[in-house]
Amino acid sequence: MGDSLMVKVNKLTSIKTQLPYTYYSLPYCKPKEIVDSAENLGEVLRGDRIENSPYVFKMREPQMCNVVCRHILNEKTAKEFKEKIDDEYRVNMILDNLPLVVPIRRLDQESSIVYQHGFHVGLKGQYAGTKEEKYFIHNHLTFTVKFHKDQQTDVARIVGFEVRPFSVKHEYEGEWSETTRLTTCDPHAKRSVTTSDSPQEVEDKKEIIFTYDVEFQESSVKWAYRWDTYLLTADDQIHWFSIVNSLMIVLFLSGMVAMIMLRTLYRDISKYNQLETQEEAQEETGWKLVHGDVFRPPTNSDLLCVYVGTGVQFFGMILVTMIFAVLGFLSPSNRGGFMTALLLLWVFMGLFAGYSSARLYKMFKGTEWKKIALRTAFIFPAIAFSIFFFLNALIWGQKSSGAVPFGTMFALVVLWFGISVPLVFVGAYVGFRKPPLEDPVKTNKIPRQIPEQAWYMNPIFSILIGGILPFGAVFIELFFILTSIWLQQFYYIFGFLFIVFAILIVTCAEITIVLCYFQLCSEDYLWWWRSYLTSGSSALYLFLYAAFYFFTKLEITKPVSGVLYFGYMLIASYAFFVLTGTMGFYACFWFTRLIYSSVKID
Repeated sequence: MGDSLMVKVNKLTSIKTQLPYTYYSLPYCKPKEIVDSAENLGEVLRGDRIENSPYVFKMREPQMCNVVCRHILNEKTAKEFKEKIDDEYRVNMILDNLPLVVPIRRLDQESSIVYQHGFHVGLKGQYAGTKEEKYFIHNHLTFTVKFHKDQQTDVARIVGFEVRPFSVKHEYEGEWSETTRLTTCDPHAKRSVTTSDSPQEVEDKKEIIFTYDVEFQESSVKWAYRWDTYLLTADDQIHWFSIVNSLMIVLFLSGMVAMIMLRTLYRDISKYNQLETQEEAQEETGWKLVHGDVFRPPTNSDLLCVYVGTGVQFFGMILVTMIFAVLGFLSPSNRGGFMTALLLLWVFMGLFAGYSSARLYKMFKGTEWKKIALRTAFIFPAIAFSIFFFLNALIWGQKSSGAVPFGTMFALVVLWFGISVPLVFVGAYVGFRKPPLEDPVKTNKIPRQIPEQAWYMNPIFSILIGGILPFGAVFIELFFILTSIWLQQFYYIFGFLFIVFAILIVTCAEITIVLCYFQLCSEDYLWWWRSYLTSGSSALYLFLYAAFYFFTKLEITKPVSGVLYFGYMLIASYAFFVLTGTMGFYACFWFTRLIYSSVKID
């Protein structure tokens, strides 16, 4: 009782521009000294800038009509407020690590309440009988702090932080001074603000008085469950539908793979192994015919090794992050924790990237393992970092808090060069020291000619067809992920996401095996790159879906914001390509080794 509660302010955000700004970039009331809260790597990359504020409460001591400060607008400050109101910016605040929310009752359901993160800077509207649109600022805030009281002691914990914003043209008598009493909002006369009947306009030379009320409400929600109201999703059914839909795709593919493996392959292998006469042996058909070429190293084999290694790095990063998230270690209450975990895991998974690329490189009879390690350490990160650096320069040009400061950029480079690169080299050294994988069949000196293929076995056609099913297995979940990133909502259904990720792995593996089998049966042995690109092409559909989402769901108005969206989605699609391509490649690699080790080759 009576303890000080310090409200912190966070960035101003808008789903229209996607460019965050610091709270004090607008001429709001400031405390005597502005103090930055320490932020982790993830928070800085998200654009969070957490600072102290002039809003200070006393625990369980309601306050009415506290005046924070009085401000007279000039042309510049009025213009700044108007621009932020136009772009529908919201003010974010934090109390005891809980974000400020505005409860909004849903019209379609009586008892259902949705929580909007932060309150709008202001709104646009017209006075009755006029057509001229005016700008109004939310200058009075009614805070509600919900607390859960311990039954044994008198100690209470904060479990909710809500606000109702109002626009009020405050009035007073005489000259303004520190002790002036407002006539529109007076604790002595028990007069509080309940409506915005006479709103506060934003114009040059206008006077704005910022005020607030605080009320405390006892709540039955325990402190351990206080985040539940923020994280509850009303559309669990859609996620279940998504999983059922994905499982149907997996069942269909599994049926095809089972048929190929059990019936066709079993029949083929029996037939090949029972051929007795030389005449019969010379009439070989199907996939056995290309046994002398199937393990011939592909063109650009070095590049394939690099991309497979990078894919392993991604797979390890996502798998470990998912496990941490499902176990509850990466809760949204730990702001920026998810992003920090992803970055650090990416860096440490460099070990596995170097190992897998060097193993494959040695199998292709490569000798310069340092060259392959260097490429693995640089190709993907350099491309992603270049796009990120360009986008960051754009954000910096807009003076947004979303721009990553030089210090953080330097820290990212140190993580890359100081930890990731050495680990890739260590992994590559260990991988190259291992004995190479032996091919199950010998490779002929002269490559055989590939017969003319049917139109449906055309590489481009089969690659594009192969990407549809992995994308189809994840696209519903993708909608929720995009919504949480670009419409600033919490995403906390990691259980569903983990199931979808498992389904993605199975789908990528199965579609690649099916198409690889058809390809080998038509005597085309160039499967190495095709297996990578078949499942990797799902990234193309992901990028097309991101474009569709941009034009149908987002209301982005500024060209810079559009470039930002497509830039970040390009990095995401590139990462998805590397991940799914590697899954498909390893499935196909295992499959070909399995079938060719099962037949007797004379």
